[in-house]
Amino acid sequence: MKIKEVGLETVCGPTSRLPENTLPEFAFAGRSNVGKSSLINALMNRKSLARTSAQPGKTQTLNYYNINRAFYFVDLPGYGYAKVSKTAKESWGRMVDRYLRTSRQLKAVFLLLDIRHAPGEHDREMAEWITSCGYTPVIIATKLDKIKRSQKDRQLQLIRETLKLPAEVRIIPFSSITKSGRDEVYEEIDKILENSR
Repeated sequence: MKIKEVGLETVCGPTSRLPENTLPEFAFAGRSNVGKSSLINALMNRKSLARTSAQPGKTQTLNYYNINRAFYFVDLPGYGYAKVSKTAKESWGRMVDRYLRTSRQLKAVFLLLDIRHAPGEHDREMAEWITSCGYTPVIIATKLDKIKRSQKDRQLQLIRETLKLPAEVRIIPFSSITKSGRDEVYEEIDKILENSR
């Protein structure tokens, strides 16, 4: 896959009407500090189109990025950030639920997890939520550069066991620093696009 053209096309807040897109959509979910914006920027070959911040919880909307005029990356609000009000969390939750349950073009949901840690309660809830909406999450284990190479397999197994993932669920180790894993994410997207034609 070659990324030639990208652009932030639509931003939806909790009360916004979701766009009726005709192109396939790939959603990205994860905790507020898991490196979701960094991943999306790495996939798009851009440094800062998806806003990264030292302050977790920056993404509070559904952000639709048009890729090559062929499909969309949809950046979902991060979850699990304590400083966000309960009302705001509930509002985002309803927005994400509405998107996951009503988008006609959503082809896959990528769930980002920090490879350094076992998935927490919010991660487990998100995985179950995605599954309840009819999707099998594709797991991306971020921050691969933060651990030793000898630790990788053990940490991936920890993620699989904690989430009780069947063998067919793919876990892609990823680093936004080294771009390790980017080609594997591209391959997964290409495969899903091919199967959905």
